[in-house]
Amino acid sequence: MALPPKWYQFLVSVFASLGSLLYGYDLGVIAQVIASQSFDSYFNSPTDNETGAVVSVFTGGAFFGAFLAGPAGDKLGRKWTIFMGALIFCLGGALQTAAQNMAYLYSGRAIAGLGVGVLVMIVPLYQAELAHPSIRGRVTALQQFMLGVGALAAAWISYGTYVGFSPDDNRQWRVSLVIQIVPAAILAALILLFPESPRWLIDHGKPEEGLRTLAQLHSHGNESDPWVVAEYNQIQEAITYEHEHEAKSYSELFSDRSSFRRLFLACSIQASIQMTGVSAIQYYSVTIYGEMGIEGDDTLKYQAISSVIALIAQFLCILFIDYTGRRWPLILGNIGNMITFIIATILLAKFPPGASGNTSASWGFIVITWIYNFSFSATCGPLSWIIPAEIFDTKTRSMGVAIATMVSFGFNTMIGQVTKPAMTSVGWRYYILFIVCNLTNAIFFWAILPETAKRPLEEMNYLFKHAPLFIPSMKRTDYATHDLERRVEEVEAKQSMNDHVEIKM
Repeated sequence: MALPPKWYQFLVSVFASLGSLLYGYDLGVIAQVIASQSFDSYFNSPTDNETGAVVSVFTGGAFFGAFLAGPAGDKLGRKWTIFMGALIFCLGGALQTAAQNMAYLYSGRAIAGLGVGVLVMIVPLYQAELAHPSIRGRVTALQQFMLGVGALAAAWISYGTYVGFSPDDNRQWRVSLVIQIVPAAILAALILLFPESPRWLIDHGKPEEGLRTLAQLHSHGNESDPWVVAEYNQIQEAITYEHEHEAKSYSELFSDRSSFRRLFLACSIQASIQMTGVSAIQYYSVTIYGEMGIEGDDTLKYQAISSVIALIAQFLCILFIDYTGRRWPLILGNIGNMITFIIATILLAKFPPGASGNTSASWGFIVITWIYNFSFSATCGPLSWIIPAEIFDTKTRSMGVAIATMVSFGFNTMIGQVTKPAMTSVGWRYYILFIVCNLTNAIFFWAILPETAKRPLEEMNYLFKHAPLFIPSMKRTDYATHDLERRVEEVEAKQSMNDHVEIKM
């Protein structure tokens, strides 16, 4: 029995999301690696600057990988770009695993980051271009979900290698690094067996192959299916218009008002995600564990609990995001984040861990970080990948998503660099920044974010050209053309008429 088309699209997207799993795994596993006694001994007790560089060179590489993925996605296609990113990551993972000195390790981290940057940028774009509008949100939400799966796997694998190998055994950190190569190799080996984006095919002079792919995705290969015919015609007309009138180069992202509006929105979302404090609260929670006397393998247990909570929240987002829309989950998610930061800031100010001796307050802080993790992972995290992937037109989508992803990595690196010295110099007052940012994020997106849920990608142009810049009371049905539905009805009517004529004859 053939899979229903939407299930087929979903499962293809799950496989492509192995690229996101690599990002989550690497971010999670490196904390265990640099904390391992065998790592410390092998590299002669690296300084704080050296271990900090081990972490940050990865996101630096990812920044340039996202930039590379933009033109590569347009030139080579979505599948070949995923293949390239997976191969680059395999090389970086191998270099990290075999590292003989810090320079060796830095190069592996930078190359792995380059590969992850390519994958994190291209995967949600590929998913959005494959998916039916009614499930596009849950499909692109897989990016954040698989990030969580990777983080969870890293937490438990790290725990296993930490307690399973002796402190003088280099396998304590090399095993967890080599494991990340496995999903990357599987992704590289099999991605070319999956369908290319039909929009990329039609855009690059392969309309017949694009039609076949649409039929494969939506109707078990039936090229006469009304939905397939209607969507094919809509895509072809939209791309023809783009070729003739606009989006002749990446400069269109900045020179065309509608395109720049979308670029500004995508970059604002990615920057706002980092300014929710997601990185800062996770970095400092580990310090809290230590000040409470929780160390070693117990710390890894609590990190694993946090990963499970995040995964549950991301799964709920996958289930409901196409019903709730995009606007209000993002707005309410930022408000929820703000409330948890207010409570965390009060706890840190009144009962400093390790200084006040109030372990109940310290545990309260840890629970609040878990609640924050749930709020962020159910809303802001997934939406930071969903919205940028769906708002651009075909000719600007690849570079637009690439620039937004670069903003994400840039802000991630900045927050990672300033958090520790900021917490040292101003302590709990640093958290006030994120209270303010979450509040302003909520107000900002309430004012300017149009609702994009369930709209065909080809109808985003109309939305962003006609919706006003200030749009606080927008409903999902506002500025909808219903063009695809009309086309489907016309195709069905025409086919019905032809069938009727054939019967009479």
